[in-house]
This record gives sequence, C-alpha cells and structure tokens, in this order.
Amino acid sequence: MSGRRKVSGLMMKGSFCMKKFASLLLALSLTLCLAGCGGGATAPQNDSQESVAQEETTPDAEPSGEDTVAEETALTTVNPGKLTMSTNAAFPPYEMTTDAGDFEGIDVEIAGKIAEKLGLELQIDDMDFDSALLAVTMGKSDMVMAGVSVRPDRQQVMDFSDSYTTGVQVVIVPEGSDITLDNLGDYMIGTQRATTGYIYCSDDYGEDHVTAYDNGMTAIQALNNGQVDCVVIDNAPAKVLVSQNPGLTILDTEYVVEDYAIGMSKENPALLAAVNSALAELKADGTVQAIIDKYIAAE
Repeated sequence: MSGRRKVSGLMMKGSFCMKKFASLLLALSLTLCLAGCGGGATAPQNDSQESVAQEETTPDAEPSGEDTVAEETALTTVNPGKLTMSTNAAFPPYEMTTDAGDFEGIDVEIAGKIAEKLGLELQIDDMDFDSALLAVTMGKSDMVMAGVSVRPDRQQVMDFSDSYTTGVQVVIVPEGSDITLDNLGDYMIGTQRATTGYIYCSDDYGEDHVTAYDNGMTAIQALNNGQVDCVVIDNAPAKVLVSQNPGLTILDTEYVVEDYAIGMSKENPALLAAVNSALAELKADGTVQAIIDKYIAAE
C-alpha cells in the first residue's frame, strides 16, 4: 500500500508540474502573439491629443506673401510712418502753394505716389532751397525734391534716386534785350540761391557777376526793378514766371541740360532702394509722365 501511495503521489506531482509548465507555455505564447500583432501601435488619441501632436510635429508655417512684403519693405524714416520731404515751394510747376496754403506741383504729386507705394504718409516741409538740401544730410528729412539736379558735388554728400525728368537751365531777359549766351558774362545775372543755375553761372562768369535770391520770384522782381540784367533758372518755372510778368522773354538757346532726381541721405540705403523701386513702377505705368504732362504742356 505504501508503495502504491508513493507512486500515486509521484504521478500526481508530475501531473501538477506538467499543468504548470503548460500554463507558463500558454502565457508566453500569448505574450509573443500580442507583441507581434501590436508592434509599434499606440493607444488611440482623442481629437485634442491629435491636435497637440500635430502642433508639436508640424514645422512652423511659412509667412504669407503680405507678411514677407511687409518685413522686406519695413523702412526707417525720420518720422515713423511718414515720408518727410523737404522742398522749396516757390518753384512752379514742380512745387508751389495754393491759395488755401496746400502744396501742389510735379514733385509734390510724384512724392505722394511714392509714399503711397511705400505705405507711408507724405509730410512736406517748406524752406529755402539750400536748407532743403541740408535737411537731408542732417537727418531732418528723408528726401529732398525741389527740382534738384544731380551734380558731382552733391553726390559727395547725398545719394540720388534714378532721374524722373530732365531739367533745362534757360535765360530770362527783358524783351528787346541784346543779351545772348555769348555775352552773358558781360551782364549781372540773377539766380536762385544754391541752385545749379547759381553754380553754373558762378563757375562760368565769376561770383561777382551773379546775385543770388531766395527764390525765382524774388529774382524776377529784381530783374523788373533793374537790379539784375537777366535771370537764369529752370525752363519750366521760367515759363510760369514769364507768363506772370509781361515784358519778359526766354532766350531760344538752352544754357544747360541736366537730370532731376530725389536726394536722400547716404545713411539710409534701404530707403534709396525702396524709392527707386517705387519710382520705376510709376514710370513704367505712365504715372510720372501723366503728372508731368498735367503741369507742363507738350511743346
């Protein structure tokens, strides 16, 4: 009996071990199966989790075209948000004042269109011509437009935009005068202070033959009063002045031909590039010529 019980106990013990081994084997198989079937899988995410994941993994969005343009055209100006133009508003038809005290003229309208393209408000500061030039070099204005001619001496102290029109220096004389370009140096010449007319006449005939005035109208008054014998000034304002003063005429022969451009500080190349870009567009679409034609009748 004791032997049978021992064998039976061994059998029971062996059966228990086999069952335990089978259970372990089954558990291992299930684990391997789950690992194989679910490799790399993650728990489902709700919409909020997916949104957060996308925000974390999606590269920053590229700035829109408008944002890029705004960044590229961001300009530093004397007065934030404004394009300040110094001028001498006594130089018709390029710049002048109306009866209401507003500004008008070729330069005024072109400057307004440039400011519009740059997203700035045009501000005009009226002063003497030489002060208008100095305002740019001293950082008091962003640009000077006053029928400004491009000259090497001016290029040393300021940058110039591309030319937007051509200026011609002419000589105003009393009707019946014997003055010609050949004998101009024998007479007293009136000019506007700091203009190329003054510079050319001083260089050609000496400063003792030239008297400078604050503006063209004052020079014409001096001519009418016999204080000077003639006046050298740009052709466009010369025509206006002669039309307003009977008894005066313009010599047929041109004295000097030159380019008009916008003067700007050498310390702001970004503004120069922006103004040139805007000016090129305004010339290409005919805006500049239309403004000039509005004030100067085709000959």
